[in-house]
Amino acid sequence: MKIHDLQPPAGSKKPARRVGRGIGGKGGKTAGRGHKGQRARNTVKPGFEGGQTPLVRQTPKLKGFNNPFRVEYAVVNLDTLGSFGDGSEVSPQTLRERGLVAKRGLVKVLGRGDVSVSLTVKAHACSAAARKAIEAAGGSVEILPAPWGDRRPPARGNALTNR
Repeated sequence: MKIHDLQPPAGSKKPARRVGRGIGGKGGKTAGRGHKGQRARNTVKPGFEGGQTPLVRQTPKLKGFNNPFRVEYAVVNLDTLGSFGDGSEVSPQTLRERGLVAKRGLVKVLGRGDVSVSLTVKAHACSAAARKAIEAAGGSVEILPAPWGDRRPPARGNALTNR
């Protein structure tokens, strides 16, 4: 069998219905459009909603949009990490024990301030400036995986919490 021998199964390909050819039969005269009116005359603009303000024109007036997949981080700056001793490990658990971040959520290290001690920092995210400063002080940064894996985060929001 060759590509030019292939054919669709019998009955699967129907010819297009030719409407508006005379007055007889099902698709003749008004051709399934009814009598008169806007839709019979084929003048309905796309997006027309019967005189109601179309959604395209309502959108600027509507309230904002909240992304249900937004990822929020508990932020820790470098000047906060200065309270840890030389050679210590900084993880979300140790930060929670000291009360520096909330008891749940992801942790991100930002680069405000400076760090003078060698630290092993484990966090879910880290800015480039913070990574550079920690490594310059002789420390290291390890990025922890997100709890939901490599996919997008689970959806949150009012529409989902009221169920």
